[in-house]
Amino acid sequence: MQTRIQTALRQLETTHGIRILYACESGSRAWGFPSPDSDYDVRFIYCHAPAWYLTLDEGPDTLNFPVDDELDLAGWELRKALRLLRGSNASLFEWLQSPIVYHEALDFRARLAPLLPGAFNLKAGLHHYLGQLRRGVEEDLTGDDVRLKRLFYALRSALAARWIRERHSVPAMEFALLRELLPAALETEVAALLAAKASANEKTRVRQPAVLPNFLQEELAAGQAAREILPVPRSTSAAGELDALFRALLAEASTK
Repeated sequence: MQTRIQTALRQLETTHGIRILYACESGSRAWGFPSPDSDYDVRFIYCHAPAWYLTLDEGPDTLNFPVDDELDLAGWELRKALRLLRGSNASLFEWLQSPIVYHEALDFRARLAPLLPGAFNLKAGLHHYLGQLRRGVEEDLTGDDVRLKRLFYALRSALAARWIRERHSVPAMEFALLRELLPAALETEVAALLAAKASANEKTRVRQPAVLPNFLQEELAAGQAAREILPVPRSTSAAGELDALFRALLAEASTK
């Protein structure tokens, strides 16, 4: 798969006339709880030659491809990505923390890292994770038997929301780091579920754990209450710095 991913990225650059600046794993493999049959969720950020940006009408800013059993590949154009970062898109903040990086050019992630705290909107981030948690609580985890995959999606969202609520910062992407916020009383149950997921497939169902539903409900309620009073410490310089970085990356991508 490493070879297939690298080949796919090179072909994209040639076929579409783009420069890929960053490509990473974004799904359960990066979060830290993949199943043996988990696909590879590769996300990338790319730019065009400078002339592409000098037109009256903006061109397409996304590249999506059919998903197969192994590879889910999608990318955002650089200007779109930086606009979404300025708007505190939670998915993009996760991509930029991914422990699995397939490609990086022009020190892309390192140059963006100092701008992330100033661009992150605590309320927007909390809203994102509460939406995922609400889906888990109200739709995915309502029966006696639940999909193990969906259980971890909900648990991870609950811990990310708790991170924002308690630490007032960008939440970690990896479950191992988010797990620091897990109540001690849940550790044994979660450890057993992690072990089970390591050998389960994507559709495996388990008996709803007795101790987790209450925790998820409590975190949803606490997050909803915090959303109304959470501070929004946003840097006024983030937009200007992102503009400057956009121009610099375009210039460098066309010459290196």
